[in-house]
Amino acid sequence: MFSCVILMFVLLCSSVADENSVGDADIFPSAPEIERGSTLKLFCVLGKHYTPHRNASHIIWKLNHELITEENYNIVNETVSSVTIHNFTYSKAHVKCFIKYLGEEQLLVHTEVKSGFSPDTPGNISCIYYFDVELTCTWTSGRETNLRTNYTLYRKLMTEGSVTLPSTVGFCESKMESCSFYYPDTPYSSSFCFQVKAENVLGEASSGCVPIPMEKIEKFEPPEILSVKKITGIKQLLTVTWKMPEKIIPSQDLVCQVQYRNLYSNSLEFITVPLNSAAKIGSCNLTGLWDSTEYSVAIRCISAVSIFWSEWSRGKRANTEEKAPSEKVDLWRVIESSHPAGSRSVHLMWKPLNSFPPSGRILGYKIQYFPETNATLKMTNISTDKKMILLLNEEAYIISVTVYNSAGNSPEAVLRIPSTDERPSQMIETVRTFTTSEELVVKWVAFKPEVTEYVVEWYEELETDPFSRSWQYVSNSTEWKTNKKNFKPFVCYNISVYPLYGNKVAAPYSIQTYIQQKKPSEGPVADTGIPGKNEVTIKWNEISKDKRNGFISNYTIFYKPEDGKELNETVNSDVLQYKLKSLQANTQYTVYITASNEAGGTSGEPKTFKTLKFNQEDVIFIALPVGLSMLVLLGFWITYILKKHAFKKACWPDIPNPAESIAVEWPLDASMNNSFLKGVTTEAKTIDFEDISVLEHCFPEDSQEGSLLMNCENHVSACTDTNIKGMVNRDKKILYNKENEVAKCFSPSMPYVITDQDIRSQTHSALIPVKEIQCIEKLEDGVCGSPQQTSIKNEENDHEVLKLKDFSEKALFNPYLKNSVKTREFLSSDSLPEHSKNEPKSQSTVLPSFHQNVAGQAYITVDMFGLDTAH
Repeated sequence: MFSCVILMFVLLCSSVADENSVGDADIFPSAPEIERGSTLKLFCVLGKHYTPHRNASHIIWKLNHELITEENYNIVNETVSSVTIHNFTYSKAHVKCFIKYLGEEQLLVHTEVKSGFSPDTPGNISCIYYFDVELTCTWTSGRETNLRTNYTLYRKLMTEGSVTLPSTVGFCESKMESCSFYYPDTPYSSSFCFQVKAENVLGEASSGCVPIPMEKIEKFEPPEILSVKKITGIKQLLTVTWKMPEKIIPSQDLVCQVQYRNLYSNSLEFITVPLNSAAKIGSCNLTGLWDSTEYSVAIRCISAVSIFWSEWSRGKRANTEEKAPSEKVDLWRVIESSHPAGSRSVHLMWKPLNSFPPSGRILGYKIQYFPETNATLKMTNISTDKKMILLLNEEAYIISVTVYNSAGNSPEAVLRIPSTDERPSQMIETVRTFTTSEELVVKWVAFKPEVTEYVVEWYEELETDPFSRSWQYVSNSTEWKTNKKNFKPFVCYNISVYPLYGNKVAAPYSIQTYIQQKKPSEGPVADTGIPGKNEVTIKWNEISKDKRNGFISNYTIFYKPEDGKELNETVNSDVLQYKLKSLQANTQYTVYITASNEAGGTSGEPKTFKTLKFNQEDVIFIALPVGLSMLVLLGFWITYILKKHAFKKACWPDIPNPAESIAVEWPLDASMNNSFLKGVTTEAKTIDFEDISVLEHCFPEDSQEGSLLMNCENHVSACTDTNIKGMVNRDKKILYNKENEVAKCFSPSMPYVITDQDIRSQTHSALIPVKEIQCIEKLEDGVCGSPQQTSIKNEENDHEVLKLKDFSEKALFNPYLKNSVKTREFLSSDSLPEHSKNEPKSQSTVLPSFHQNVAGQAYITVDMFGLDTAH
């Protein structure tokens, strides 16, 4: 009967779908919810779009992604196909309808199917009542239905054991396991009961009506703390005052609970304080507290008949009465070197001891210091900081530091600063450090076991601020431990141990340590300098301290020739240069240096260098002979320049050319006031060897010198043209020839005539060039041409004046023919022969000389021009 109803319903839907379809398909029922484990039956209806080419026989079904077997299919008609799924246990699954035609599957429609259970009876109903604000009830639903379930909370009024209808008081609906009534739907009554009904598509279930008195479920807002304060003069006590909330059920006694704890402890303490219903303000005293300690206080309250406490109030803090500090501070110092003026800076630093409980809030520190020899010069400074710099002289000082608060001062911490002349004694033999998994351990050995107190000081090596140092006092032990977390890894620390005896501090023992090491951040940079032929000196700088990351143990120099095998040399950490030897000449090398510590090594950038082809000795061996040769050649060249004329005369003697011989005559007229110099120059022609033989008769032996001079002088006078004039200025001597005549005479060739300007002093001389006069006739004929007019220039001194007074020149014959050296002798007029003195004043004597050259040929030279001066 039921299946017939379903079939008719499906056919009706199919007809409706056929009328309204536009080519799609429908599935029925859509999104069904069934009981888990039951049988599910679905229908898929084709639209007009798929007919007449396709019908219900082409429809296939899938559950999620699995194909449902065809034995579960049922063809209702040409457009409707159904599927039956037995024992459906999925909590949620998708059933899909496909049409298969010509081997292809096309999704028509799908739906989500849920399975679950009918609801259980709700239980554990409880409510909280906020007076005149809210009423909230909660419950449990039992097992999970996995289906949409709706809940309804009924509030019912009980009267004489009977129950009124639910509609008489009210209800609220919810999809969750709680529901609330809000003001003004929150009347107060002590006769309410509460019932919950749960329902879904599979059924419904209701709980019984549970009576809950409203006063028992009352929960009000937390109280407000007005104050937490101390009472002056009373220690270890705080007074707490609070105010109750306004919305509380009247005529109910209250109980409040005060919770408090100090900030140095996590333990909580409680005090219960009862209040009557009329009290709006509550208060209590907290006793037995710590001195000078801050406390946090919170309060909560509850009705005397209720089961719900209020929430805790917002906390409030306060301090108990302070007392004077009972512990002295932990004092230390760092003494800098003395300044040129004799003063020194002392860096004081201190820290309060961790006394428990603390004495109170510190207001400041009082520092007093005075010279050890004069306590009346005590000075006092006040500081709120935990450090101070004192500028002291070279004397010893006593320094004390106290901490104070509102209740008083702590005991003094005293420290002695030694004078600059003191030399603290060494009392510690060795100090060593090592690390464990969690701690750094410092151990030391002291010379004097009677010393029982020490100070361990540590700071980073690169730290320059004295106030950044850390320290700790150690008593009755020669070992100190601290957590490794107090130190940075890969950083070098300086650790010093100071023995204390009395109020004095002995000399420290210092070491360096790393808590953890790693290989250096960078390697050394090699500097090859100037390489040699077979060696080179490699230099490098130390790695900066911030990049060592540990203690450098050694350096390794790696070097490799081009296309060769790499070699290495290892040196200690204190070596910063190394000479590589036995290298190949004229070869390019690559070198780099590795710096190593405990954790590993890091290499610097590689550098290249090339050895020399020759070393210094080779260069000297080659250059020395060349240099000596150059010096010898330079010496010869300098000598030749300085002795040029000597070399020339020695190697190439100057043989005079008879064709260039010059004869000069300086007639002087004594009767004239103005002095004139007259020169006679005539061009001479080359003398034939026949003329030379004739002239030889004019110069007999030395005994006939006087007569020869006279005869030659007369002969020259006859050949001299009177038109040749001499002109003598005060500063210059000029010889010039007015007429261009050619005189022919017997005078030989001579390029220069040396004359003395002052015959008496014989200190000035001049070279007077004269025109060459050649004899073109034989000496016997006495026929000479007129001289050609010329000018004579004084080459050595243009400003000399020729003084022609009381002197004459005596000519000597030069016997040296090869070197053509002319010797001259200047004589006074008194030494001349008598016939020479009587000669005319205007004439001068020219004495030719006859010689033979190397080839044996004869030539003529003029040895002297005699100058006769007339008075």
